Amino acid sequence: MIEKYLKKASFEDQADFEKNFELTIPDDFNFAYDVVDAWAEKAPNKQALLWTNDHGACVSYSFGDIKRLSDQTAAYFQSLGIQKGDMVMAILKRRAEFWFSIIALHKIGAVIIPATHLLTKKDLVYRNNAASIKAIIAVGDPNITQHISDSLPESPTVKTLISVGPHIPEGWNDFHQGIQAASSFERPDFITQNEDPLIVSFTSGTTGNPKMVLLNSIYPLGHIQTAKYWHNLHENSLHLTIADTGWLKAVWGKLYGQWLVGSAVFVYDHDKFEPADILQKIQDHRVTSLCAPPTIFRFLIREDLSQYDLSSLEWCTIAGEALNPAVYEQFFALTGIKLREGYGQSETTLTVLTTPWMEPKPGSMGLPSPQFDVDLLTPEGRSAEAGEQGQIVIRTDKRVPVGLFGGYYRNETLSSEAHHNGIYYTGDLAWKDEDGYYWFVGRADDVIKSSGYRIGPFEVESALMTHPAVVECAITGVPDEIRGQVVKATVILSAEYRSKAGDALVKALQEHVKNVTAPYKYPRVIEFVDSLPKTISGKIRRVEIRNNDSKNK
Repeated sequence: MIEKYLKKASFEDQADFEKNFELTIPDDFNFAYDVVDAWAEKAPNKQALLWTNDHGACVSYSFGDIKRLSDQTAAYFQSLGIQKGDMVMAILKRRAEFWFSIIALHKIGAVIIPATHLLTKKDLVYRNNAASIKAIIAVGDPNITQHISDSLPESPTVKTLISVGPHIPEGWNDFHQGIQAASSFERPDFITQNEDPLIVSFTSGTTGNPKMVLLNSIYPLGHIQTAKYWHNLHENSLHLTIADTGWLKAVWGKLYGQWLVGSAVFVYDHDKFEPADILQKIQDHRVTSLCAPPTIFRFLIREDLSQYDLSSLEWCTIAGEALNPAVYEQFFALTGIKLREGYGQSETTLTVLTTPWMEPKPGSMGLPSPQFDVDLLTPEGRSAEAGEQGQIVIRTDKRVPVGLFGGYYRNETLSSEAHHNGIYYTGDLAWKDEDGYYWFVGRADDVIKSSGYRIGPFEVESALMTHPAVVECAITGVPDEIRGQVVKATVILSAEYRSKAGDALVKALQEHVKNVTAPYKYPRVIEFVDSLPKTISGKIRRVEIRNNDSKNK
């Protein structure tokens, strides 16, 4: 399938990949018809999705099944008045109905807005009005549907509510009853244009209200690289990305690139994360590829891996936050598998990656993707030298790459601030070594300037996390009359160290950081807390810590 969209699909080495990787973009690409339905015609019985849950259910869906069910869903959505260009929010956790629904929306040209089940009434009202959402399809859980129903009086554009069950509240439509009763689906009479909106994704809002990232119809093709040259998938792969469908990581790892390559997607629908359960699923279902944030791998390596048959596992990738080298080393020692890091944003597809031809460097994101013209810019506007920090940018003066967002929906000001003069500014800082490998530093707003030094939060957090007392931490800067700023660590202690919180432990942690990384980076201020402020996607809100410190001065 991917050969149709690549000038060259097989590469001999990294140099060949960087020189010759190029996508072939049709004028009227529609992922639902050109990939899902094409697989259904070519290999209708080929497995597309293996769905399991924490109650013992296990259902396998072929591409023929996905075509049939997405056709039924599309016909049902049409009967409810959903049509091309309409905004539809999907709050479906890891339910199989997400896959039927997103493909159905692509078929009728509607725009999907993935959303987490953690949204409150306030969050929903903001999103409903910001995007003029017309319909919401959600899991029939009263904790979810009640918030949605409560948002309606302040959400005048929302006309239709659909529940996939088990609970169908009053005034809601029954998804399964609806698709069973729907008439046969006929493809609408329109041609998908490359700039047609496909997805609007709300960012997690680490520094303010969430922005609406607009992704177009050819965005899925940008994930060929994700699946083929990072996840290293093939037509016999069974790939597990640990992510809720409310976040774009789901379409990174549970849909577009995987089905373009012909890999099956493994889904484990669960409410509470238990590392032992994940390992058991990998063993029982012979999962071949795993992608997860570093936090997940930190939990996995605490388990007794010798109790599980992980021989099916061929490849592991890591993203979502920077990787602590200690996690890499321990996972490799236990499994023989090298974790391969990657970097991207909601606004992009995979931008920096560790390919199959590269030797991973623990803690490095890898090398820039040939899909993008990536650079590191210093504050003076020049390309950073080896060892020098710069902001990760994507140059678009020569070409606008596939996979780059079309702007922040309905916010021209923010769009032009991020993308202007032929450059998209990611807001993330990194440095590169002599081999060109990129190393993450932090968000530009989070970098601490102390006594002339620029200190990235991640490098200090990485050092602290190697101490057994530290479960989680956040590094911020606090004002200092002499140094401008000094480093502050906000720390959650492990259970066995909580009773030891005090000056002696503060000094021990400071000395530990001095021994692990450059001494000037050590935290001069340490605060022990029970929890850290986070976004609903789990990202630490360092801005909130800084604001609280300012209020308490």
